[in-house]
Amino acid sequence: MEQMNQLFPQLEKAVIEKLVANGQQKTFAAGSILMDSGQYIKNTMIILKGRVKVYRQDEEGQDYFLYFLEEGQACALSIICAIRQEISGLTAVADEETEVLVVSLSVMDDLLLHHRSWYQFVLQTYRQRFEEVLEALDQVAFKSMDERLVFYLKKQQQSLKSNLIKHTHEEIARDLGSSRVVISRLLKALENKGHVKLYRNQIEIVQLNLLMR
Repeated sequence: MEQMNQLFPQLEKAVIEKLVANGQQKTFAAGSILMDSGQYIKNTMIILKGRVKVYRQDEEGQDYFLYFLEEGQACALSIICAIRQEISGLTAVADEETEVLVVSLSVMDDLLLHHRSWYQFVLQTYRQRFEEVLEALDQVAFKSMDERLVFYLKKQQQSLKSNLIKHTHEEIARDLGSSRVVISRLLKALENKGHVKLYRNQIEIVQLNLLMR
């Protein structure tokens, strides 16, 4: 209960109590799929601890990284899909060991009908995720791969609150819909210019702010 109060101070006490009483707590290992594209969504997951990557898959099966879900957040699109009983168009993968609270459709319906703070939480979550999706689409449509790589590294830095990104070149290539060879070449160019330092399976950000302008 105390953890929920700290993560969701905007929610009414009654909402927290209902979530704790009716939600199911689960832990997923890094790399586990929490939600897969093409499946019907019957519940939503609130992130209590850890971090989740959300992808969108195109018609050719290529994944594109959209945004992170972190502590105190939920996937608004999964909430909407669950309420409307629609198929998910997204894939959610645990980026590290992640603890979630699984909330059923019936509980969500009840909260939406009787608690304004939950309704506002869902709207705010949806707005935030929608803006992040637009930002991701803008990167794919209008930015070159080197610009997208810098943007991606900066997002990782902000999310992790660390200059050390423990991802392989292969993982980054998958997130950006590119190849490992291309990403390795671009990272090497950034290293040669002093913007990053490359180590085995991790990248240290030295200075990217000037490239984000």
